Amino acid sequence: MKKKLSLLLLAIVSAMLLGCGQKAEETGKIVKTIDDLEGSKIGVQLGTIGDIYASDYEGDEAGTTIERYNKLADAMQALRQGKIDCVIVDEQPAIACTKGEKSLVILDEPFTLEDYAICIAKDNEELLNKVNGALEELKEDGTIEQITANYIGDDTKGTCPYVTPEGTTYDSGKLVVATNVAFPPYEFYDKGEPVGIDMELIKAIGDKIGMDVEIEDMEFDSIINAVDSHKADLGIAGMTMTEERLKSINFSVPYVTTKQVIVSINPDAEGRGLGLVENFKRNFIDDDRWQYLVKGLENTIIIAVCAVFAGMFIGFLVAIVRVTFDKTGKLSLLNKICKLYLAIIRGTPIMIQLLIIFYVVFKSVNVPKLLVAIIAFAINSGAYVAEIMRGGIMSIDDGQMEAGRSLGLSYRQTMVSIILPQAIKNVLPALANEFISLIKETSICGYIGLMDLTRGGDIIRSITYEALLPLVGVAIIYLIIVQLLNLGVGKLEKNLRKSEQ
Repeated sequence: MKKKLSLLLLAIVSAMLLGCGQKAEETGKIVKTIDDLEGSKIGVQLGTIGDIYASDYEGDEAGTTIERYNKLADAMQALRQGKIDCVIVDEQPAIACTKGEKSLVILDEPFTLEDYAICIAKDNEELLNKVNGALEELKEDGTIEQITANYIGDDTKGTCPYVTPEGTTYDSGKLVVATNVAFPPYEFYDKGEPVGIDMELIKAIGDKIGMDVEIEDMEFDSIINAVDSHKADLGIAGMTMTEERLKSINFSVPYVTTKQVIVSINPDAEGRGLGLVENFKRNFIDDDRWQYLVKGLENTIIIAVCAVFAGMFIGFLVAIVRVTFDKTGKLSLLNKICKLYLAIIRGTPIMIQLLIIFYVVFKSVNVPKLLVAIIAFAINSGAYVAEIMRGGIMSIDDGQMEAGRSLGLSYRQTMVSIILPQAIKNVLPALANEFISLIKETSICGYIGLMDLTRGGDIIRSITYEALLPLVGVAIIYLIIVQLLNLGVGKLEKNLRKSEQ
Protein backbone atom coordinates (compact mmCIF):
# COMPACT_ATOMS: atom_id res chain seq x y z
CA MET A 1 0.00 0.00 0.00
CA LYS A 2 2.82 2.39 0.90
CA LYS A 3 4.57 1.60 -2.38
CA LYS A 4 1.36 2.27 -4.33
CA LEU A 5 0.83 5.59 -2.54
CA SER A 6 4.43 6.63 -3.23
CA LEU A 7 4.05 5.85 -6.94
CA LEU A 8 0.83 7.87 -7.15
CA LEU A 9 2.42 10.84 -5.41
CA LEU A 10 5.45 10.58 -7.70
CA ALA A 11 3.19 10.64 -10.75
CA ILE A 12 1.38 13.73 -9.47
CA VAL A 13 4.62 15.58 -8.67
CA SER A 14 5.92 14.71 -12.14
CA ALA A 15 2.80 16.24 -13.69
CA MET A 16 3.37 19.36 -11.60
CA LEU A 17 6.95 19.66 -12.78
CA LEU A 18 5.94 19.19 -16.39
CA GLY A 19 2.97 21.56 -16.15
CA CYS A 20 4.64 24.43 -14.34
CA GLY A 21 6.63 26.87 -16.39
CA GLN A 22 5.38 25.67 -19.74
CA LYS A 23 4.63 28.20 -22.39
CA ALA A 24 1.16 27.97 -23.89
CA GLU A 25 1.02 26.01 -27.12
CA GLU A 26 -0.20 27.80 -30.19
CA THR A 27 -3.64 26.74 -31.35
CA GLY A 28 -4.69 26.16 -34.92
CA LYS A 29 -6.22 29.65 -35.06
CA ILE A 30 -5.09 32.94 -33.58
CA VAL A 31 -8.01 35.31 -32.83
CA LYS A 32 -6.92 38.88 -33.55
CA THR A 33 -10.30 40.56 -34.23
CA ILE A 34 -14.00 39.88 -33.76
CA ASP A 35 -14.13 38.67 -37.37
CA ASP A 36 -11.80 35.80 -36.40
CA LEU A 37 -14.38 34.39 -33.96
CA GLU A 38 -16.16 32.51 -36.74
CA GLY A 39 -14.79 28.99 -36.96
CA SER A 40 -12.90 29.26 -33.65
CA LYS A 41 -13.24 27.57 -30.26
CA ILE A 42 -14.60 30.17 -27.84
CA GLY A 43 -14.34 29.72 -24.07
CA VAL A 44 -16.89 31.31 -21.71
CA GLN A 45 -17.97 31.06 -18.10
CA LEU A 46 -21.28 29.21 -17.87
CA GLY A 47 -24.33 31.46 -17.51
CA THR A 48 -22.50 34.77 -18.03
CA ILE A 49 -23.38 37.43 -20.58
CA GLY A 50 -20.36 36.29 -22.59
CA ASP A 51 -21.94 32.83 -22.77
CA ILE A 52 -25.26 34.30 -23.92
CA TYR A 53 -23.80 36.45 -26.71
CA ALA A 54 -21.21 33.91 -27.83
CA SER A 55 -24.03 31.39 -28.30
CA ASP A 56 -25.09 33.34 -31.40
CA TYR A 57 -21.97 31.97 -33.13
CA GLU A 58 -22.59 28.38 -32.10
CA GLY A 59 -23.56 26.00 -34.86
CA ASP A 60 -22.78 28.41 -37.70
CA GLU A 61 -21.51 27.30 -41.11
CA ALA A 62 -17.92 28.12 -40.12
CA GLY A 63 -18.05 25.46 -37.38
CA THR A 64 -17.71 27.77 -34.37
CA THR A 65 -17.87 25.89 -31.05
CA ILE A 66 -18.48 27.19 -27.53
CA GLU A 67 -16.68 25.62 -24.56
CA ARG A 68 -18.47 26.43 -21.28
CA TYR A 69 -16.62 26.38 -17.96
CA ASN A 70 -17.88 26.76 -14.39
CA LYS A 71 -14.85 28.88 -13.52
CA LEU A 72 -13.17 31.67 -15.45
CA ALA A 73 -9.85 30.27 -14.18
CA ASP A 74 -10.59 26.99 -15.99
CA ALA A 75 -11.31 28.81 -19.25
CA MET A 76 -8.07 30.77 -18.96
CA GLN A 77 -6.10 27.61 -18.23
CA ALA A 78 -7.65 25.95 -21.29
CA LEU A 79 -6.63 28.98 -23.38
CA ARG A 80 -3.05 28.80 -22.13
CA GLN A 81 -2.90 25.09 -22.99
CA GLY A 82 -4.24 25.64 -26.51
CA LYS A 83 -7.52 23.78 -25.94
CA ILE A 84 -9.50 26.85 -27.08
CA ASP A 85 -8.73 29.86 -29.25
CA CYS A 86 -10.05 32.70 -27.08
CA VAL A 87 -12.13 33.60 -24.03
CA ILE A 88 -14.95 36.15 -23.92
CA VAL A 89 -15.21 37.79 -20.50
CA ASP A 90 -15.85 41.11 -18.77
CA GLU A 91 -13.08 43.68 -19.15
CA GLN A 92 -11.92 44.07 -15.55
CA PRO A 93 -11.74 40.32 -14.75
CA ALA A 94 -9.87 39.95 -18.06
CA ILE A 95 -7.35 42.57 -16.92
CA ALA A 96 -6.99 40.82 -13.56
CA CYS A 97 -6.38 37.36 -15.00
CA THR A 98 -3.92 38.48 -17.69
CA LYS A 99 -1.84 40.67 -15.39
CA GLY A 100 1.75 39.52 -15.69
CA GLU A 101 0.71 36.78 -18.12
CA LYS A 102 2.84 37.19 -21.22
CA SER A 103 1.14 34.41 -23.16
CA LEU A 104 -2.28 36.12 -23.17
CA VAL A 105 -3.48 39.39 -24.69
CA ILE A 106 -6.74 41.38 -24.53
CA LEU A 107 -7.93 42.55 -27.94
CA ASP A 108 -8.47 46.31 -28.25
CA GLU A 109 -11.82 45.88 -30.01
CA PRO A 110 -14.65 45.35 -27.43
CA PHE A 111 -17.00 42.43 -28.01
CA THR A 112 -20.08 44.21 -26.59
CA LEU A 113 -21.15 46.78 -23.97
CA GLU A 114 -23.25 45.88 -20.95
CA ASP A 115 -24.80 47.34 -17.79
CA TYR A 116 -24.47 45.60 -14.41
CA ALA A 117 -27.53 45.43 -12.17
CA ILE A 118 -28.69 43.66 -9.00
CA CYS A 119 -31.19 40.80 -9.28
CA ILE A 120 -34.17 40.57 -6.88
CA ALA A 121 -37.09 38.13 -6.72
CA LYS A 122 -40.19 39.17 -8.69
CA ASP A 123 -42.40 39.03 -5.60
CA ASN A 124 -40.14 41.36 -3.62
CA GLU A 125 -41.11 44.77 -5.04
CA GLU A 126 -40.55 46.44 -1.67
CA LEU A 127 -36.88 45.48 -1.58
CA LEU A 128 -36.47 46.36 -5.27
CA ASN A 129 -37.72 49.90 -4.61
CA LYS A 130 -35.43 50.26 -1.59
CA VAL A 131 -32.39 49.09 -3.55
CA ASN A 132 -33.18 51.38 -6.49
CA GLY A 133 -33.58 54.32 -4.14
CA ALA A 134 -30.28 53.53 -2.43
CA LEU A 135 -28.48 53.21 -5.78
CA GLU A 136 -29.76 56.62 -6.91
CA GLU A 137 -28.53 58.20 -3.68
CA LEU A 138 -25.14 56.50 -3.95
CA LYS A 139 -24.77 57.74 -7.53
CA GLU A 140 -25.67 61.30 -6.58
CA ASP A 141 -23.33 61.53 -3.59
CA GLY A 142 -20.41 60.00 -5.51
CA THR A 143 -20.13 56.83 -3.43
CA ILE A 144 -20.30 54.47 -6.42
CA GLU A 145 -17.60 56.45 -8.19
CA GLN A 146 -15.47 56.32 -5.03
CA ILE A 147 -15.91 52.55 -4.63
CA THR A 148 -15.00 51.95 -8.26
CA ALA A 149 -11.93 54.17 -7.98
CA ASN A 150 -10.78 52.18 -4.96
CA TYR A 151 -10.40 49.07 -7.14
CA ILE A 152 -9.72 50.48 -10.61
CA GLY A 153 -7.10 53.13 -11.42
CA ASP A 154 -3.35 53.30 -10.87
CA ASP A 155 -3.59 56.54 -8.89
CA THR A 156 -6.65 55.75 -6.77
CA LYS A 157 -6.56 51.97 -6.25
CA GLY A 158 -6.65 51.12 -2.54
CA THR A 159 -6.76 54.77 -1.43
CA CYS A 160 -10.48 55.43 -0.96
CA PRO A 161 -12.33 52.43 0.54
CA TYR A 162 -15.96 52.75 1.51
CA VAL A 163 -16.51 53.31 5.23
CA THR A 164 -19.87 52.83 6.98
CA PRO A 165 -21.14 56.21 8.18
CA GLU A 166 -21.15 56.77 11.93
CA GLY A 167 -24.48 56.15 13.62
CA THR A 168 -25.65 53.58 11.02
CA THR A 169 -28.08 51.07 12.49
CA TYR A 170 -29.52 47.86 11.06
CA ASP A 171 -33.08 47.99 12.31
CA SER A 172 -34.49 46.34 9.17
CA GLY A 173 -32.78 43.00 9.73
CA LYS A 174 -30.41 40.94 7.60
CA LEU A 175 -29.77 41.22 3.84
CA VAL A 176 -28.62 37.87 2.43
CA VAL A 177 -26.63 38.45 -0.77
CA ALA A 178 -25.83 35.71 -3.30
CA THR A 179 -22.64 36.20 -5.29
CA ASN A 180 -19.78 34.36 -6.97
CA VAL A 181 -16.55 35.48 -5.33
CA ALA A 182 -14.39 34.72 -8.35
CA PHE A 183 -14.73 37.86 -10.43
CA PRO A 184 -12.06 40.46 -9.59
CA PRO A 185 -12.19 43.38 -9.13
CA TYR A 186 -15.95 43.09 -8.49
CA GLU A 187 -15.79 40.05 -6.17
CA PHE A 188 -12.69 38.27 -4.91
CA TYR A 189 -11.16 36.97 -1.70
CA ASP A 190 -8.55 38.90 0.22
CA LYS A 191 -7.21 37.25 3.40
CA GLY A 192 -10.27 35.05 3.57
CA GLU A 193 -12.81 37.85 3.21
CA PRO A 194 -14.94 38.63 0.12
CA VAL A 195 -14.01 42.10 -1.15
CA GLY A 196 -14.36 44.09 -4.36
CA ILE A 197 -16.51 46.72 -6.03
CA ASP A 198 -19.76 44.78 -5.69
CA MET A 199 -19.01 43.82 -2.08
CA GLU A 200 -18.44 47.44 -1.04
CA LEU A 201 -21.44 48.58 -3.07
CA ILE A 202 -23.81 46.10 -1.46
CA LYS A 203 -22.44 47.09 1.94
CA ALA A 204 -23.22 50.73 1.13
CA ILE A 205 -26.74 49.75 0.00
CA GLY A 206 -27.25 47.80 3.23
CA ASP A 207 -26.18 50.85 5.23
CA LYS A 208 -28.64 53.03 3.31
CA ILE A 209 -31.64 50.75 3.91
CA GLY A 210 -30.66 49.71 7.43
CA MET A 211 -29.91 46.04 6.73
CA ASP A 212 -26.88 44.04 7.85
CA VAL A 213 -25.28 42.30 4.82
CA GLU A 214 -24.51 38.56 4.83
CA ILE A 215 -22.59 37.21 1.81
CA GLU A 216 -23.36 33.77 0.34
CA ASP A 217 -20.69 32.60 -2.11
CA MET A 218 -21.94 30.15 -4.76
CA GLU A 219 -21.57 29.17 -8.42
CA PHE A 220 -22.54 31.99 -10.80
CA ASP A 221 -25.30 29.98 -12.50
CA SER A 222 -26.90 29.26 -9.09
CA ILE A 223 -27.39 32.91 -8.09
CA ILE A 224 -30.71 33.53 -9.84
CA ASN A 225 -32.12 30.24 -8.51
CA ALA A 226 -31.04 31.18 -4.99
CA VAL A 227 -32.75 34.59 -5.21
CA ASP A 228 -35.87 33.24 -6.90
CA SER A 229 -36.23 30.54 -4.21
CA HIS A 230 -35.60 33.14 -1.47
CA LYS A 231 -32.42 31.45 -0.27
CA ALA A 232 -30.98 34.92 -0.78
CA ASP A 233 -32.61 38.35 -0.83
CA LEU A 234 -30.69 39.59 -3.86
CA GLY A 235 -27.82 38.67 -6.15
CA ILE A 236 -24.87 40.78 -7.26
CA ALA A 237 -22.02 39.38 -9.36
CA GLY A 238 -21.35 41.60 -12.35
CA MET A 239 -24.74 40.51 -13.65
CA THR A 240 -26.38 41.94 -16.78
CA MET A 241 -30.13 42.19 -17.28
CA THR A 242 -31.36 40.20 -20.30
CA GLU A 243 -34.81 39.37 -21.64
CA GLU A 244 -34.37 35.70 -20.75
CA ARG A 245 -33.31 36.49 -17.18
CA LEU A 246 -36.20 38.92 -16.77
CA LYS A 247 -38.59 35.98 -17.18
CA SER A 248 -37.35 34.60 -13.87
CA ILE A 249 -36.11 37.58 -11.89
CA ASN A 250 -36.30 41.36 -11.50
CA PHE A 251 -33.35 43.72 -11.81
CA SER A 252 -32.45 47.01 -10.20
CA VAL A 253 -31.40 50.09 -12.13
CA PRO A 254 -27.86 49.69 -13.58
CA TYR A 255 -24.98 50.74 -11.36
CA VAL A 256 -22.07 50.51 -13.84
CA THR A 257 -21.46 50.23 -17.58
CA THR A 258 -18.66 48.00 -18.78
CA LYS A 259 -17.75 45.87 -21.78
CA GLN A 260 -17.09 42.30 -22.79
CA VAL A 261 -13.65 41.73 -24.28
CA ILE A 262 -11.85 38.93 -26.07
CA VAL A 263 -8.76 37.35 -24.50
CA SER A 264 -6.56 35.57 -27.00
CA ILE A 265 -3.17 33.91 -27.24
CA ASN A 266 -0.29 36.33 -27.75
CA PRO A 267 1.64 34.84 -30.68
CA ASP A 268 4.67 37.06 -29.92
CA ALA A 269 5.00 35.92 -26.28
CA GLU A 270 8.38 34.56 -25.27
CA GLY A 271 9.81 33.10 -22.13
CA ARG A 272 8.49 30.72 -19.51
CA GLY A 273 5.97 31.11 -16.75
CA LEU A 274 6.64 30.93 -13.02
CA GLY A 275 8.68 28.02 -11.72
CA LEU A 276 7.31 25.36 -9.39
CA VAL A 277 8.54 27.00 -6.18
CA GLU A 278 7.25 30.47 -7.10
CA ASN A 279 3.95 29.01 -8.24
CA PHE A 280 3.58 27.01 -5.03
CA LYS A 281 4.22 30.13 -2.96
CA ARG A 282 1.70 32.17 -4.96
CA ASN A 283 -1.02 29.53 -4.65
CA PHE A 284 -0.64 28.40 -1.05
CA ILE A 285 1.69 30.66 0.97
CA ASP A 286 0.81 34.20 -0.14
CA ASP A 287 -2.01 35.69 2.00
CA ASP A 288 -2.23 32.33 3.83
CA ARG A 289 -4.27 30.81 1.00
CA TRP A 290 -3.65 27.33 2.41
CA GLN A 291 -6.33 28.18 4.98
CA TYR A 292 -9.03 27.75 2.32
CA LEU A 293 -8.01 24.10 2.03
CA VAL A 294 -7.93 23.63 5.81
CA LYS A 295 -11.40 25.12 6.26
CA GLY A 296 -12.74 23.11 3.36
CA LEU A 297 -11.20 19.90 4.70
CA GLU A 298 -12.81 20.52 8.09
CA ASN A 299 -16.28 20.80 6.54
CA THR A 300 -15.64 17.78 4.29
CA ILE A 301 -14.81 15.59 7.28
CA ILE A 302 -17.77 16.88 9.33
CA ILE A 303 -20.20 16.19 6.48
CA ALA A 304 -18.77 12.75 5.72
CA VAL A 305 -18.67 11.54 9.34
CA CYS A 306 -22.16 12.80 10.25
CA ALA A 307 -23.66 11.59 6.97
CA VAL A 308 -22.18 8.10 7.22
CA PHE A 309 -23.57 7.53 10.72
CA ALA A 310 -26.98 8.93 9.77
CA GLY A 311 -26.86 6.90 6.57
CA MET A 312 -26.08 3.72 8.51
CA PHE A 313 -29.11 4.32 10.72
CA ILE A 314 -31.38 4.90 7.70
CA GLY A 315 -29.89 1.96 5.83
CA PHE A 316 -30.26 -0.35 8.82
CA LEU A 317 -33.97 0.43 9.16
CA VAL A 318 -34.61 0.02 5.42
CA ALA A 319 -32.68 -3.28 5.36
CA ILE A 320 -34.69 -4.66 8.28
CA VAL A 321 -37.97 -3.78 6.58
CA ARG A 322 -36.94 -5.39 3.29
CA VAL A 323 -35.52 -8.55 4.90
CA THR A 324 -38.59 -8.93 7.10
CA PHE A 325 -40.82 -8.78 4.03
CA ASP A 326 -38.63 -11.22 2.11
CA LYS A 327 -38.61 -13.76 4.94
CA THR A 328 -42.09 -13.35 6.45
CA GLY A 329 -44.21 -11.39 3.97
CA LYS A 330 -44.97 -8.77 6.65
CA LEU A 331 -44.56 -4.98 6.38
CA SER A 332 -45.75 -4.98 2.78
CA LEU A 333 -46.57 -1.23 2.63
CA LEU A 334 -43.29 -0.21 4.27
CA ASN A 335 -41.42 -2.49 1.88
CA LYS A 336 -42.98 -0.76 -1.13
CA ILE A 337 -42.02 2.64 0.29
CA CYS A 338 -38.46 1.44 0.89
CA LYS A 339 -38.17 0.04 -2.63
CA LEU A 340 -39.37 3.37 -4.05
CA TYR A 341 -36.82 5.20 -1.90
CA LEU A 342 -34.04 2.92 -3.12
CA ALA A 343 -35.10 3.25 -6.76
CA ILE A 344 -35.16 7.07 -6.62
CA ILE A 345 -31.96 7.60 -4.64
CA ARG A 346 -29.88 4.98 -6.46
CA GLY A 347 -31.26 6.03 -9.83
CA THR A 348 -30.46 9.77 -9.65
CA PRO A 349 -27.13 11.63 -9.24
CA ILE A 350 -26.22 12.85 -5.77
CA MET A 351 -25.66 16.38 -7.14
CA ILE A 352 -29.28 16.56 -8.34
CA GLN A 353 -30.47 15.28 -4.97
CA LEU A 354 -28.41 17.93 -3.15
CA LEU A 355 -29.79 20.74 -5.32
CA ILE A 356 -33.39 19.53 -4.94
CA ILE A 357 -33.08 19.31 -1.16
CA PHE A 358 -31.51 22.78 -0.95
CA TYR A 359 -33.61 24.69 -3.50
CA VAL A 360 -36.91 22.79 -3.34
CA VAL A 361 -37.35 20.85 -0.09
CA PHE A 362 -35.90 23.61 2.07
CA LYS A 363 -36.98 26.45 -0.24
CA SER A 364 -38.81 28.43 2.43
CA VAL A 365 -36.83 27.17 5.44
CA ASN A 366 -33.58 28.79 6.50
CA VAL A 367 -31.53 25.67 7.24
CA PRO A 368 -27.72 25.94 7.59
CA LYS A 369 -25.97 24.68 4.46
CA LEU A 370 -23.80 22.31 6.46
CA LEU A 371 -26.93 20.62 7.80
CA VAL A 372 -28.48 20.51 4.32
CA ALA A 373 -25.38 18.75 2.99
CA ILE A 374 -25.39 16.25 5.85
CA ILE A 375 -29.08 15.44 5.25
CA ALA A 376 -28.58 15.05 1.49
CA PHE A 377 -25.55 12.78 1.80
CA ALA A 378 -27.15 10.78 4.64
CA ILE A 379 -30.24 10.09 2.53
CA ASN A 380 -28.05 9.10 -0.41
CA SER A 381 -25.70 6.95 1.64
CA GLY A 382 -28.64 5.29 3.43
CA ALA A 383 -29.83 3.75 0.16
CA TYR A 384 -26.50 2.07 -0.50
CA VAL A 385 -26.00 1.04 3.13
CA ALA A 386 -29.47 -0.55 3.05
CA GLU A 387 -28.49 -2.85 0.20
CA ILE A 388 -25.15 -3.63 1.84
CA MET A 389 -26.92 -4.55 5.09
CA ARG A 390 -29.62 -6.53 3.30
CA GLY A 391 -26.98 -8.50 1.45
CA GLY A 392 -25.18 -9.19 4.72
CA ILE A 393 -28.33 -10.39 6.45
CA MET A 394 -29.40 -12.54 3.50
CA SER A 395 -25.92 -14.14 3.43
CA ILE A 396 -26.52 -15.71 6.85
CA ASP A 397 -27.68 -19.29 6.49
CA ASP A 398 -31.42 -19.81 7.04
CA GLY A 399 -30.52 -22.51 9.53
CA GLN A 400 -29.40 -19.79 11.93
CA MET A 401 -32.92 -18.37 11.99
CA GLU A 402 -34.46 -21.81 12.35
CA ALA A 403 -32.10 -22.66 15.21
CA GLY A 404 -33.03 -19.50 17.05
CA ARG A 405 -36.75 -20.08 16.61
CA SER A 406 -36.38 -23.69 17.76
CA LEU A 407 -34.86 -22.39 21.00
CA GLY A 408 -38.04 -20.42 21.65
CA LEU A 409 -36.77 -17.02 20.49
CA SER A 410 -39.14 -14.72 18.61
CA TYR A 411 -38.33 -13.52 15.10
CA ARG A 412 -37.15 -10.15 16.47
CA GLN A 413 -35.05 -11.75 19.22
CA THR A 414 -33.42 -14.13 16.74
CA MET A 415 -32.69 -11.28 14.36
CA VAL A 416 -31.17 -9.05 17.07
CA SER A 417 -29.23 -11.72 18.98
CA ILE A 418 -28.09 -14.11 16.26
CA ILE A 419 -28.48 -12.80 12.70
CA LEU A 420 -27.52 -9.12 12.94
CA PRO A 421 -24.20 -9.56 14.85
CA GLN A 422 -22.98 -11.96 12.15
CA ALA A 423 -24.29 -9.80 9.31
CA ILE A 424 -22.70 -6.61 10.64
CA LYS A 425 -19.38 -8.41 11.00
CA ASN A 426 -19.60 -9.55 7.38
CA VAL A 427 -20.41 -6.11 5.94
CA LEU A 428 -18.07 -3.93 8.03
CA PRO A 429 -15.46 -3.68 5.23
CA ALA A 430 -18.17 -2.73 2.73
CA LEU A 431 -19.50 -0.07 5.12
CA ALA A 432 -15.99 1.32 5.51
CA ASN A 433 -15.68 1.54 1.72
CA GLU A 434 -19.00 3.43 1.63
CA PHE A 435 -17.45 5.99 3.97
CA ILE A 436 -14.46 6.33 1.61
CA SER A 437 -16.82 6.95 -1.32
CA LEU A 438 -18.75 9.49 0.72
CA ILE A 439 -15.58 11.48 1.43
CA LYS A 440 -15.05 11.96 -2.30
CA GLU A 441 -18.70 12.65 -3.10
CA THR A 442 -18.74 15.70 -0.81
CA SER A 443 -16.74 17.52 -3.50
CA ILE A 444 -20.04 18.77 -5.02
CA CYS A 445 -20.98 20.87 -1.95
CA GLY A 446 -19.80 24.01 -3.75
CA TYR A 447 -22.96 23.92 -5.86
CA ILE A 448 -24.93 25.19 -2.84
CA GLY A 449 -22.19 27.64 -1.84
CA LEU A 450 -20.78 25.50 0.98
CA MET A 451 -17.05 25.52 1.57
CA ASP A 452 -15.62 22.03 1.21
CA LEU A 453 -12.15 20.84 0.22
CA THR A 454 -12.80 21.11 -3.51
CA ARG A 455 -14.39 24.53 -3.07
CA GLY A 456 -11.30 25.68 -1.18
CA GLY A 457 -9.19 24.77 -4.20
CA ASP A 458 -11.66 26.57 -6.46
CA ILE A 459 -11.29 29.76 -4.41
CA ILE A 460 -7.51 29.64 -4.77
CA ARG A 461 -7.91 29.12 -8.53
CA SER A 462 -10.25 32.10 -8.74
CA ILE A 463 -7.60 34.28 -7.09
CA THR A 464 -4.46 33.09 -8.91
CA TYR A 465 -6.03 31.91 -12.19
CA GLU A 466 -3.74 28.90 -11.90
CA ALA A 467 -5.45 25.53 -12.30
CA LEU A 468 -2.67 22.98 -11.92
CA LEU A 469 -1.34 23.44 -8.39
CA PRO A 470 -4.66 24.02 -6.57
CA LEU A 471 -6.20 20.98 -8.27
CA VAL A 472 -3.17 18.81 -7.60
CA GLY A 473 -3.09 20.00 -3.99
CA VAL A 474 -6.73 19.06 -3.46
CA ALA A 475 -6.17 15.72 -5.21
CA ILE A 476 -3.22 14.89 -2.93
CA ILE A 477 -5.25 15.65 0.21
CA TYR A 478 -8.10 13.41 -0.99
CA LEU A 479 -5.59 10.73 -1.93
CA ILE A 480 -3.92 10.77 1.49
CA ILE A 481 -7.28 10.60 3.30
CA VAL A 482 -8.51 7.72 1.15
CA GLN A 483 -5.26 5.77 1.47
CA LEU A 484 -5.29 6.15 5.25
CA LEU A 485 -8.86 4.89 5.32
CA ASN A 486 -7.89 2.02 3.02
CA LEU A 487 -5.16 1.06 5.47
CA GLY A 488 -7.75 1.08 8.25
CA VAL A 489 -10.13 -1.07 6.22
CA GLY A 490 -7.30 -3.50 5.44
CA LYS A 491 -6.45 -3.90 9.11
CA LEU A 492 -10.13 -4.34 9.94
CA GLU A 493 -10.49 -7.13 7.38
CA LYS A 494 -7.32 -8.81 8.68
CA ASN A 495 -8.61 -8.73 12.27
CA LEU A 496 -11.95 -10.14 11.18
CA ARG A 497 -10.23 -13.02 9.40
CA LYS A 498 -8.20 -13.76 12.50
CA SER A 499 -11.33 -13.86 14.66
CA GLU A 500 -12.87 -16.41 12.32
CA GLN A 501 -9.94 -18.83 12.60
